[in-house]
Amino acid sequence: MSETPTAAFSLRIRVRLANQPGTLGRLAVAIGEVGGNIAALEGFEAKQSHLDEDIIVNCSSEAHQQAVLEHIRGLEGIEVLEYDDRTFAMHEGGKIEVLPLMAVGDRDDLSMAYTPGVARVCKAIEADPSLAHELTIKKNTVAIVSDGTAVLGLGNIGPQAAMPVMEGKALLFKEFAGVDGFPICIDTSSADEIVETVQRIAPTFGGINLEDIAAPQCFEVEERLKELLDIPVFHDDQHGTAVVVLAALNNALKIVDKKMADISVVIAGVGAAGVACAKILMEAGVAQVVGVDRKGAIWAGRDDLNPAKRWFAEHTNPDKLQGTLAQVLPGADVFIGVSGPNLITRDELATMAHDPVVFALANPDPEIRPEQAAGIAAVIATGRSDYPNQINNVLCFPGIFRGALDAGATQITEGMKLAAADAIASAVGDGELAPDFIIPSVFDKRVAVLVARAAAEAAVRDGVVRPARA
Repeated sequence: MSETPTAAFSLRIRVRLANQPGTLGRLAVAIGEVGGNIAALEGFEAKQSHLDEDIIVNCSSEAHQQAVLEHIRGLEGIEVLEYDDRTFAMHEGGKIEVLPLMAVGDRDDLSMAYTPGVARVCKAIEADPSLAHELTIKKNTVAIVSDGTAVLGLGNIGPQAAMPVMEGKALLFKEFAGVDGFPICIDTSSADEIVETVQRIAPTFGGINLEDIAAPQCFEVEERLKELLDIPVFHDDQHGTAVVVLAALNNALKIVDKKMADISVVIAGVGAAGVACAKILMEAGVAQVVGVDRKGAIWAGRDDLNPAKRWFAEHTNPDKLQGTLAQVLPGADVFIGVSGPNLITRDELATMAHDPVVFALANPDPEIRPEQAAGIAAVIATGRSDYPNQINNVLCFPGIFRGALDAGATQITEGMKLAAADAIASAVGDGELAPDFIIPSVFDKRVAVLVARAAAEAAVRDGVVRPARA
């Protein structure tokens, strides 16, 4: 559970204060006494004898929310009128909707948008199916597909419980890149059925974003769909994470004055994200990569590996290092954690090479907290928004799909991913680079534009775009 107050556990509390000097101050002090963080005061309404006020308080957990409320309720001259959990309030009724692109205000509009005029467009697409990419929502629409088996850090919570995350992805697609994403949560965990379902709905979409499908099944699903479909298929948990990790590492190495070809990397977690990180780092020139799962290092010779881990064993760890994470970490230049909380200690971190780079990306609690790594790690990044250097997939997936759709790409290539990583890294100028600023903010709207342009140009270079219409 998070220990730092965050908007994810924020409350809106409507309080009635006695209209006397010092009452609001006592309320603020009381909230601070139990670790709450006041984020805003709003909804001010003064009466003759009292003051009604909406106060926004960030907490660290649901239990902490209740502790804050109970503490406030015990204060003289202060009454809690109502409260709500702002995260749940934001999700009320869902986070996305479908809107029309044009008005239908008279018979002429209706005759063109629907029958009889629409039949002309249908016949045109029948004669030339490629027109669907120009004359339907396929031009700008991505399916966000999940079976709910590996949702965030929550695990296998099922397709219905996965919906808020997929809606959130759709919201981010639209907000950052103008792409219409639609959540498709599938009630099956069979790779065959996922593939068949996506194949059958594919005519509606210009791209497929696979999300929160557990490893190793996610590898099979993606590979099969890439073979079957002529539109981009992208598993964000794999490739989105990997692209942003590479972008951040490009800039981190400038700070510590090391080269990709010279570093050694230890990756904790050999699921979807860990495998993808290894692949893209090796594409970028890293020769020494060692992966560690719950049973220890992955090496050619272990006999308990699934197909994805067998690939990992065959292509990484050339020295066949064995043992626990603590045993393979000494001397490493870079640690990348895509696993779970509190996996490494400060003492273990101290065994790494000089000026180590640490990407502790487990959410909500990282493999090691930045406070614990301070003074040892030269650069540290996490997956959290309340620490510097947040590694967040939103820096990648909106822009890479924007570029793929704009270029008419039929797939997303390794060249497009590498170009996207370079584009993300370039958003932080050399004059701005610092240990606490190696990656742009997720709110930097330039990033999606840069990524889209780079991905589109790479798609053309790689020869994976549909022929232009005469």
